[in-house]
Amino acid sequence: MEAKAQTRYLRVTAQKARRVVNLVRGQNAVEAAASLKFQPQAVAPDVRKLIESAIANARVKADQAGERFDERELVIKEIFVDEGPTMKRIQPRAQGRANQILKRSCHITVTVATPVAVKEGV
Repeated sequence: MEAKAQTRYLRVTAQKARRVVNLVRGQNAVEAAASLKFQPQAVAPDVRKLIESAIANARVKADQAGERFDERELVIKEIFVDEGPTMKRIQPRAQGRANQILKRSCHITVTVATPVAVKEGV
């Protein structure tokens, strides 16, 4: 069994989000969420919340299918960061010039699955 969660238009650059996401890729989902509690990066709470949402989605999916569910068995099967839209802003500078400010965003997707589903490639 696998479940998916996604956050979109997160106001952090994809490069900074990937640093945190790479720390938890392939780990046990519950342990990954616990370890993100102590990460100093600003995006860590958002990634943690996303992983917890994927775990909750897996619980709902198991209840609907009438299957046994144990969140401690879930593994992060797939987690990736895509670039979102960039907001462009102008900052006035000296002598009538202007600098462009790029406010980047990203989309993060996580898929959690039981180890059996990961091995089967389901």
